[in-house]
Amino acid sequence: MLWILCLLVAALTRGDAAKVLTLTPAVLTVPVGQKVVLNCNITRDDINQSVTFYRQFPGDAPQYILNDYHSWSKFYINTEDFPLGKFGVGGSSDVDYQFIIKQAKAEDSAEYYCSTWDTSRTGVMLFGGGTKLLVTSPDATPPMVTVFPPSNDELQSKEATLVCVATLSTPNATVTWQASGSLATGTIATGPATREATGNYKISSYLTVQTSEWSSDIPYTCKVSSGLQSAQNTIKKSKCAT
Repeated sequence: MLWILCLLVAALTRGDAAKVLTLTPAVLTVPVGQKVVLNCNITRDDINQSVTFYRQFPGDAPQYILNDYHSWSKFYINTEDFPLGKFGVGGSSDVDYQFIIKQAKAEDSAEYYCSTWDTSRTGVMLFGGGTKLLVTSPDATPPMVTVFPPSNDELQSKEATLVCVATLSTPNATVTWQASGSLATGTIATGPATREATGNYKISSYLTVQTSEWSSDIPYTCKVSSGLQSAQNTIKKSKCAT
């Protein structure tokens, strides 16, 4: 009877254990031409385990790349959208998978995900946290940065908002604001990059300051960095048309 009880407890523990996926690293920057390896780990082993990998550009739906069946030593690539030789897989077991980009290109800059079915819950697919991949190139076009002043209506209130808009070739960028050469102390809100029909990306950032500071003719600088490239633009009240 004791061994039956032990088996029952083990089965219940296995069934109740939450199945979790982890994709690492969370952020990765590589130069053009380098091999990329992303690791997808599953906390629980199931029969006929498999993992699916996806790519997602900002503003777009996730795009299916491939399925990897480690137990069968087989993987299947979405050949309608990707060439056969572009990707590979690896990993040491049914719970440790690797997604490989053999030679990264600038257009591979995106967010990647892995997923698997939770066999303890019918029809439930689990996703791991994404990896933000940035593929850098010294030949990439620097961002184009434009800064807009507060509107005339805002200048009648206590606070005013400056807007920085940047166009860049990759979706991953860092935006920083400076006031008179030091980090700005106002409220900063930066939205996610959005993909345009041209294939470029646009990102907007907002800096809210006291109207009195803007009126004192302080220079404000918006700097946008993406990989090896960066650009900035500076604005102040006296340089703006009334």
